[in-house]
Amino acid sequence: MQISKPDKFYDLVVVGGGMVGASFCCALEEALSENSLSILVIEAIPPNANSVKQSSFDARSTALSFGARKFFEGVDLWQALGEAVSAIHEIQVSDRGRLGSVEINRDEQSVEALGYVVENKRLGQVLNSRLNESKKINLLCPALVSSVEATEKGMKIGLNHGDTETSVDASLVVLADGGKSPVCKQLGIAQSIERYDQHALIANIVLEKPHRHIAYERFTDTGPLAVLPLQSIDGKNRGSLVWTLSAEQAAEYRELNEEELLPLLQERFGYKLGEILEIGETFVYPLSLSIAKEQVRPGLALLGNVAHTLHPVAGQGLNLALRDARALVDVLVSAKERGLGLGEMNVLLEYVARQEVDQATTTQFTHNITKLFSSNNEAKVWLRKFGLVAIELMPTLRRGLAERLMGLSKS
Repeated sequence: MQISKPDKFYDLVVVGGGMVGASFCCALEEALSENSLSILVIEAIPPNANSVKQSSFDARSTALSFGARKFFEGVDLWQALGEAVSAIHEIQVSDRGRLGSVEINRDEQSVEALGYVVENKRLGQVLNSRLNESKKINLLCPALVSSVEATEKGMKIGLNHGDTETSVDASLVVLADGGKSPVCKQLGIAQSIERYDQHALIANIVLEKPHRHIAYERFTDTGPLAVLPLQSIDGKNRGSLVWTLSAEQAAEYRELNEEELLPLLQERFGYKLGEILEIGETFVYPLSLSIAKEQVRPGLALLGNVAHTLHPVAGQGLNLALRDARALVDVLVSAKERGLGLGEMNVLLEYVARQEVDQATTTQFTHNITKLFSSNNEAKVWLRKFGLVAIELMPTLRRGLAERLMGLSKS
């Protein structure tokens, strides 16, 4: 519920009410008994503001894995989301102009859908509505964190809320305020960053032919180009475009008008969905792999992009963050039942140990694919040719890839 003035102490403070922070809170609320923990969410951008200001709920769309659906079902939000998502029944992976392709479909994997695509704006509406209706969670918005400092019993947070300056003590602070987290910088938490010299051009597009619930991942010499199925509006066949470009191309293309950009996109993607009729408003984002060198400290845990920002290839970022959120919820609920403090380092290290393998393998998966399929090195070209052919011909390899994409892989 929205509040105008925070209490002086909370068991848990979540900085950032975007997709990851709000999802974590919903999962924690569902797992707790009535009023067993006091929770505050601090969010800088009001929900009725221009959505592009809230980077978590901007013009992009997100691919939710089958595992993410299970997460949202567990917090009783899937029905509200289900009205706005478009199911992925098949994934087609190809290497532009070269031999080798892979098709993964739901029937072979015995699932209703391999994944789902939801527009971030709609996901934001559902999550914001839940936070506003919650009786267990206090939401302070808009509010900015002015300072964070460690105390003997957790953290002290300085806040600017309207014309008011105040402070809040917490046993545990969960940072979920994005990859450019100002709080993370204040605390001196360093990031390991590898820049890909790539930018993602994001837009919604209108297609001549219906997508038939197929997601396309096409690898080009500048990186992956993905077209994901979106729900039709006013009879228009829509898709979500994620087009990876070099830094130079991105700077050039963002200045082009629709008539100039359409033929360039058509040449890159091809005619599997007929002509590309329209391109909506475009946004360009630099791409990098960023991993926090510390995910926990006494009284502090990092979630989402502030902990690890991945390349968008294969849509793993949010899905990994949701698995992290579920693991952190389980660890905190267990600690509460055992009478342990939420911010105790041994408790938070349980969370790190639980997610270490998942984070490492998912990060390496996206990084290796990006490096392999964004290179024109002859050895890598032959490697990916044979790799795609082998995956297509061998059901065991195809199932392993499908499980990774669906967020169901065990390693």
